[in-house]
Amino acid sequence: MKMMFIGATHEVTGSCTYIEACGKKFLVDFGMQQGEDVFENVQVPTAPANIDFVLLTHAHIDHSGMLPLLYAGGFSGEIHSTTATANLCSVMLRDSAHIQEFEAEWRNRKAKRRGEDDYEPLYTMDDAIGAIELFVPHSYETEFEVCEGIKVLFRDAGHLLGSSSIIITITEEGVTKKLVFSGDIGNTNQPLIRNPQYIESADYVIMESTYGNRVHDRPTDYVTALSKVIQTTFDRGGSVIIPSFAVGRTQEMLYFLRHIKEEGLVSGHDGFPVYVDSPLANEATDIFISNRESCYDEEALAFVRRGINPISFEGLIRTVTSDDSRAINEDTRPKVIISASGMCEAGRIKHHLKHNLWKPENTILFVGYQARNTLGRSLIEGARKVKLFGETVRVAAEIKQLPGVSGHADVNGLMDWAKAISGVSKFFVIHGDADSAESFVQRLRDELGADAYAPYSGAEFDITEGVITVDADPIPIIKKEFNTANASIAYSDLVAASDRLSRLIKLSDGRANADMRKLAEAINRLCEEWQLD
Repeated sequence: MKMMFIGATHEVTGSCTYIEACGKKFLVDFGMQQGEDVFENVQVPTAPANIDFVLLTHAHIDHSGMLPLLYAGGFSGEIHSTTATANLCSVMLRDSAHIQEFEAEWRNRKAKRRGEDDYEPLYTMDDAIGAIELFVPHSYETEFEVCEGIKVLFRDAGHLLGSSSIIITITEEGVTKKLVFSGDIGNTNQPLIRNPQYIESADYVIMESTYGNRVHDRPTDYVTALSKVIQTTFDRGGSVIIPSFAVGRTQEMLYFLRHIKEEGLVSGHDGFPVYVDSPLANEATDIFISNRESCYDEEALAFVRRGINPISFEGLIRTVTSDDSRAINEDTRPKVIISASGMCEAGRIKHHLKHNLWKPENTILFVGYQARNTLGRSLIEGARKVKLFGETVRVAAEIKQLPGVSGHADVNGLMDWAKAISGVSKFFVIHGDADSAESFVQRLRDELGADAYAPYSGAEFDITEGVITVDADPIPIIKKEFNTANASIAYSDLVAASDRLSRLIKLSDGRANADMRKLAEAINRLCEEWQLD
């Protein structure tokens, strides 16, 4: 029995662990790397066609997003997950493939003009559909035998609809070991879904550490705070535009808005419309509804038992077509628009920002994390102008942010989850950046007296003997830097000229509008002359 750590080692995304046992080779998660990549990951040490099966903790792309690539490489085994996870992956993997193909098409248009080679998408829609057809859905708390010697049980991790911790019991040559993969452990008291369920015992625990060194702020009274934003905005004749993640956060917003409407917490605007303008969000909402009995918490189920859909209400309008989307901004009534993507980097939300950012009566309300170098982060940090579809748009709307109901447990929640498990010989800490993972390792040692270890990609562990056989070293990704010493004099002059241009642009803030437009036109002409987009 052998375990090898591939991804999400001293990093937060790209989850993947490889296991050999009972003559089988399998993966727990196969996620996409998102955001900044700090360390090199080793490759899965066998061809995709040699992988017998995959166990999937949940549908988020940083855990599931590379499954179509695995299929494209020849994998034809089963992908085991909860039913809700299989349902969500059926839309999320297709959406990811659409993005891959769209980006490739966009890059290839540019490459053709420049005489460059074509750009191949990471995977295609056919690959995503092929992977989706391999899913085998399971219920929570129902142990099943994947093959002789390997039994699996999914337990609710409380992070996302269908999310799970995975309990794997392996028996080989008379030796039995129980491995627990935490998946992403949820925060407590989230709307709609249950709190994370604890696990009684394990030999080895592989657990996340996203917030392994942080404590969440006191939860916001979301209903009161959201009601106040809507009331203030509507009273001045504006609309509230909410960039929201399509899966999870959008459904939470609908849950809060149903409460606001039912209790009449926004006065003078009875029946105000709420638009959900995201095909993915609408499909995900249907999946939430269809999995309510197996995944909702008691509060949400209480509504269901009274015949009330907790994420639907009068005045909810779910748009599908592009024409429907465009028509939203022709509706002059004060309204709420929920649209993806949550960080404003793609999707229909950019069209709504173009139509609404420049109107001072409106509010752009952020309800989730905004990563660095995203449009959403720029708006929160006070950008006065932004670029949308090649056009400069003035930011006059009110920009507000409500702290999100975090989907991840903080360090105290992680410790509570870990303390509940007895008999653990070793904790392996993954799915956290370097500081968070190492801090949580120390916390496990100090508070539980635990043997804890944060592996780097390539580390190997003998499950039978209980020893680390390969203690991998970190391999930082080399950042390419321009070396002027090796450049031609002409190119050095060009770089120096670009620095002068950058300084000129920065010093132009406050000049006459006509002068700034003239400068912008000159730069655009220069780019067009040199075939730059």
